Amino acid sequence: MARTLSQDLRDRVVAAIDDGMSCRTAAAHFGVSASSAIRWRQMALEHGQAVAKPRGGDRHSGKIEAHGDSGT
Repeated sequence: MARTLSQDLRDRVVAAIDDGMSCRTAAAHFGVSASSAIRWRQMALEHGQAVAKPRGGDRHSGKIEAHGDSGT
């Protein structure tokens, strides 16, 4: 599983793109994939900052509880 990259790195990549560097050049400069740089830039434009999505957690109990007896 891939690890979450730091917020500082995301901010530096987006700042480099904002300063005129292309997404692919910024990605190569900071050692991340071009698709990540493009996604982070798009998220920053839409939401103001490229924040990582939450990771981990329980994804199954909601489905199980939906089929449980709610009358007890």
